[in-house]
Amino acid sequence: MLEIIQLPALTDNYIYLLHEPISGETAVVDPADAGPVFVALQEKGWPLSYVLNTHHHADHVDGNLQLKRQTGCKIVGAKADRQRIPGIDIEVGHGDKIRLGDETLQIIATPGHTLGHIAYYCAESEALFCGDTLFSMGCGRLFEGSAEQMWQSLQLFKALPPSTKVYCAHEYTQANGRFALTLEADNPALQQRIDEVDRLRSQNLSTLPSSIGLELATNPFFRENSASIRQAVAANDAESAAEVFARVRRSKDQFR
Repeated sequence: MLEIIQLPALTDNYIYLLHEPISGETAVVDPADAGPVFVALQEKGWPLSYVLNTHHHADHVDGNLQLKRQTGCKIVGAKADRQRIPGIDIEVGHGDKIRLGDETLQIIATPGHTLGHIAYYCAESEALFCGDTLFSMGCGRLFEGSAEQMWQSLQLFKALPPSTKVYCAHEYTQANGRFALTLEADNPALQQRIDEVDRLRSQNLSTLPSSIGLELATNPFFRENSASIRQAVAANDAESAAEVFARVRRSKDQFR
């Protein structure tokens, strides 16, 4: 079982340290800043084996080269983004696997936010590191991919066990909840989740990890078949789930 440590960084980023206790191997997911990673590694006495990047945006890779220089770690990233991941050593694609001691991280290609976006899924630890593809009660903006691509990517996440813990890369939950409530105010699970999120944020506490089960119950980007959501985005009966998803994404882009 992985020991997972969440490290706040920048304004609202989360970096994740993954430690496999039997081998002593450690990986870091999306180091926006090397500083907090070094502090945590020193406190724990852990060597760093890997950097695991989900995509090329600066707030996910800016710590790569400094970590590599000072620890000798290997940097893992999408083969499709090899020109945009600083210091990449190991190029991976959908279905590939990375071993961290006795644990296996499966690569899931999730184009949408960026074309080369990937996620890391550990079945043994029931953990998903999804970068900017999935947020609690939200999903990433479509900077490079299409709505259809993002919808297809999210279907892969929806198929994971409901108990899977979702380690998102940003603390966007409260704002996402406000938007979700405009689409599905009659959803009691959503109302309960928002109350819990407001309580946590009032104490400056993290709202993550979420879970696949919780997202299935509350995330409008997972709930395209909800009658309330379809009505809220003016979708007609003939529109597919992917088309409804696209409407929800456009509505979120315009939400303030």
